[in-house]
Amino acid sequence: MTANTIITADTRINARWLIPVEPRAVVLEHQALIIQGSRIAAVLPQTEADQTYRTRETLDLNQHVLLPGLINLHGHTAMSLFRGMADDLPLMTWLNDHIWPAEGRFVSEQFVMDGARLAMAEMLRTGTTTFSDMYFFPEVTAQVAHDTGMRAQVCFPLMDMPTVWGSGPEEYLHKGAGLIEQWQGDDYIMPAIGPHAPYTVADDPLKEAVALSRRTGAALQIHLHETAFEVEQAVKASGIRPVSRMQALGVLGENTQCVHMTQIDDSDLAALSASGTHVIHCPESNLKLASGFCPVDTLQQRGINVCIGTDGAASNNDLDLFGELRTAAMIAKAVAGDAAALSAHRALEMATLNGARALGRSDELGSLLPGKLADLIAVDLSDPFLQPVYDPASHLVYSNHGRAVSHSWIHGVPQLQDGRLTRIDVPDLMLRVEAWRKQILS
Repeated sequence: MTANTIITADTRINARWLIPVEPRAVVLEHQALIIQGSRIAAVLPQTEADQTYRTRETLDLNQHVLLPGLINLHGHTAMSLFRGMADDLPLMTWLNDHIWPAEGRFVSEQFVMDGARLAMAEMLRTGTTTFSDMYFFPEVTAQVAHDTGMRAQVCFPLMDMPTVWGSGPEEYLHKGAGLIEQWQGDDYIMPAIGPHAPYTVADDPLKEAVALSRRTGAALQIHLHETAFEVEQAVKASGIRPVSRMQALGVLGENTQCVHMTQIDDSDLAALSASGTHVIHCPESNLKLASGFCPVDTLQQRGINVCIGTDGAASNNDLDLFGELRTAAMIAKAVAGDAAALSAHRALEMATLNGARALGRSDELGSLLPGKLADLIAVDLSDPFLQPVYDPASHLVYSNHGRAVSHSWIHGVPQLQDGRLTRIDVPDLMLRVEAWRKQILS
């Protein structure tokens, strides 16, 4: 390239700070990020961009930090319509006496459509650009996410018992195979397999799920070791811990994501580490349900990839991943007895690059590098509660909340502009949500 060569591109974003995530623990200042089509064309100092690029659109974000879009790797999106419905209860009481009966009464395709859209509005508004869902009518959630232009791993549910989506494992697996066939290779939707938990799925369906995963490449996501009660009951019934059972059935592996993992001993660590299994930490849901603490520092020291998720809004009660990061960092320090156990940069990595690794898409997502997909967010650090700014990464994790997110792009397409959603009709959505509230209350 000669000194006079000018490159044309679609969008230039000038940012006061930029956290690329790769390389780790780097904060760049006065950078320009160039978007061409759906990908990042360049990240370079603004003075160099002045001499090199001409773009159709230039956005000056002089008090903002630019970073990769956040990846919320576990949730039940439609359960946003149950937010605050059954609080202050232990997990099994919450499930057996409140959530499962409510799902049997109210969950339908329309419920999932409206609930998923409500969750997506909240996630987009607070910085999430990719999410993972495990819920009924996954075909509906996949279509809503695709229509909205939001990236999603959509796990079809698998359980032994009948639900509103099917009569049992055979039907779930049949429908799930169709979901995988329909969406495999899509730019936005990543179909996956969601066996609910060891205590709700027998060995044979789990083996079939593993076979389907190996045949199609679809990921497996399962709730595992969420509570001490779960582990104790499994040992009492079978003599082995659930992780050992999953290992024997072939569930663990590089294409498997285990959610919660609050109860971990040395044998569990060895199995997770040897198999390359990913762990998804949901700190606020675990706190609210008194489920326990995931030992993040120990897991990371063993080389286990730890990601982060909010869980559903019915057990959290929000989908703000920045709040989740703050809680995760605080808990990690207390559990490890070490104030340096989970730094701000490592926490941000959990919500970006680590999530991309678990999805098998770290070559395209999770960091701001040229050639990667243009999934990114801007956070406004100008508010008094974020002043003064010494370290933007520290502010993002310890001082920030998701409402400071001002802009987001997915696949190079603007999803949030100056705090306003571009692809979701919020007034219409609020009317639908209010109708559901009245129906559920009645």
